[in-house]
Amino acid sequence: MKRLAALICLLCLATTASAAWDVNQLMNDLAQKTGGRARFVEKQYLAVLDKPLVSSGELSYTAPNRLEKRTLSPKPELITLDDDTLYVERGGKKFSLRLSSRPEAVAFVDSIRGTLTGNRKLLEASYALILTGTQANWTLRLLPSDSEIAVLLRSIDIRGVRDRVTSVEYQLADGDRTVMTITPVETSP
Repeated sequence: MKRLAALICLLCLATTASAAWDVNQLMNDLAQKTGGRARFVEKQYLAVLDKPLVSSGELSYTAPNRLEKRTLSPKPELITLDDDTLYVERGGKKFSLRLSSRPEAVAFVDSIRGTLTGNRKLLEASYALILTGTQANWTLRLLPSDSEIAVLLRSIDIRGVRDRVTSVEYQLADGDRTVMTITPVETSP
């Protein structure tokens, strides 16, 4: 009888703990990260191609506003987001773009920046948020709430484990999609 009572208590505690986990808790968990490094593999599925385009490389993030995507294969490319400016280095050429001049670009960037910084308000400025799963294995679906963004983008699914993003999938309005799988690089203390 005591074992049954203990089991019931444990189940009640587990249910309460999982019920308390929601978008706010996810955002709080994500906001604790100040940065990190990871490897990525990105697959672009385009209707005009039989096979996906595959690229790979490294990502780095420094809270709150610096992201870097260094593609190593198949061709070197460096994309850096620093505050409101996007810098691109490709094929020996460099160019930059102020995001404030391109609202649709801001929405794409804010989907990642808002997630990495745990900024729910930033995400909700352009998206409806739907969280499924558990703290140990979650998916945050972002659905565009702005008609100008919805013309380009159907949804973004961000998957993760606890306070770590493990993949990002963009479903474009034209049916194409991009899936990026992210594996953290452990740094020694």
